[in-house]
Amino acid sequence: MIKTEKLSKIFRTDEIETRALLDVDFMVEDGEFVAVMGPSGCGKSTLLNVLGLLDNPTGGKYYFNGKEVAQLSERHRTQFRKGKVGFVFQSFNLIDERTVFENIELPLIFLRLSSAKRKEMVNEVMDRMKIGHRRNHYPQQLSGGQQQRVAIARAVVANPNLILADEPTGNLDSRNGDQVMDLLTELNREGTTIVMVTHSKHDAGYAHRIINLFDGQIASVNMNHQNS
Repeated sequence: MIKTEKLSKIFRTDEIETRALLDVDFMVEDGEFVAVMGPSGCGKSTLLNVLGLLDNPTGGKYYFNGKEVAQLSERHRTQFRKGKVGFVFQSFNLIDERTVFENIELPLIFLRLSSAKRKEMVNEVMDRMKIGHRRNHYPQQLSGGQQQRVAIARAVVANPNLILADEPTGNLDSRNGDQVMDLLTELNREGTTIVMVTHSKHDAGYAHRIINLFDGQIASVNMNHQNS
């Protein structure tokens, strides 16, 4: 599904040049669950942004489902990732002025689905995430665990091939964190490919493989035989 060759990302200002990624060769197969670990500033979130087509690399190649997408324009990146990629963030990134239902529905509006089809798909994913009883609540009326369930529901409502999760349990207590990891594991077992950035060895233990980044390069790759 994902393949990069000598991927690099350099941020430049007048004063300084920061090499966030340096010659990264990275591959994720369909249906894999991969965790990316490493110290702060090692390039984890930069890698996730490039894989999610939120940003272009400075150099190298990036193949998504066989198509080379490294240098697509912003408009073409947006079009390409619609319905293909779902995002889950540490800070939930929900819209405070929209209800639970409306937050989850948002990706389907961009796909220009009919109102009836959107309603059907949102209701289905809310039932699955056990948040249907909160459909008319606003994010600030929910606990952190409930907000992350809504965020995951929004990420998966369009049945994307790939979920990119950036520290998905970072703002949660251990009980809610484990519930979120169980949800991601269930989605993966059903065929969704997941790439997750995490500082947590506990969370990384749910993955099939653990990629360790250091100074923008892959330092090591560890198989988790228990989950592979």
